[in-house]
Amino acid sequence: MTRRSAIALAATAVLGGWYMSSAVPGSAWLVAPAFAQQADEADAAPQKDAKVAEMTLGDPDAPVQVIEYASFTCPHCRNFHDNVFDDIKSEYIDTGKIEFVYREVYFDRYGLWAGMVARCGEESKYFGIADLIYERQSEWTKGEPADIAQNLRTIGKTAGLDDAALDACLSDGAMAEALVATYEKNAKADDIDSTPSFVIDGEKFPNMSYDDFARVLDEKLAEDG
Repeated sequence: MTRRSAIALAATAVLGGWYMSSAVPGSAWLVAPAFAQQADEADAAPQKDAKVAEMTLGDPDAPVQVIEYASFTCPHCRNFHDNVFDDIKSEYIDTGKIEFVYREVYFDRYGLWAGMVARCGEESKYFGIADLIYERQSEWTKGEPADIAQNLRTIGKTAGLDDAALDACLSDGAMAEALVATYEKNAKADDIDSTPSFVIDGEKFPNMSYDDFARVLDEKLAEDG
């Protein structure tokens, strides 16, 4: 799935009590409570600083680091997580051979919304919620924006989040802005224009089968060994 690294979004897309103001390529996608103010007021309002946690699995001191860039709305990313990732996890992550870093890519507003929901719980719950988002991708991505918003909230509730927690997460404009800024910075640094893409010990790779992925990892581990 190859698209521009940022796209103009429709003004006032409703997401369960909040809206996303229009944006232009290269700018942050602003989110604020829909019932509190109009879009132009939200753009002018100061935002608190927000820090974006890196989502990782495995040993941070592992000899090889793998960074995946993926979008929650990307079918190829879902296929990777359905058919390749579990084997990589059992053979390389859980055994301490690699550190795995997952970085969200926002090619569309719905991918950002999904990322907000995935990060709504504790960091330890992130990958479990992400698994649900991928597992139900063909279901929650259907319908109008309000339908998609409700579908994502349902996934959040399935993962144990309550309405109060979801409302707080999905009205956090500073976090949404920080997420997009972090995505744009990382994607530019690693020259990411498609998903899924992988950076393995500093070298970029496209989507791969498990056999090809394992071959690359084994070569990198041998070099570092």
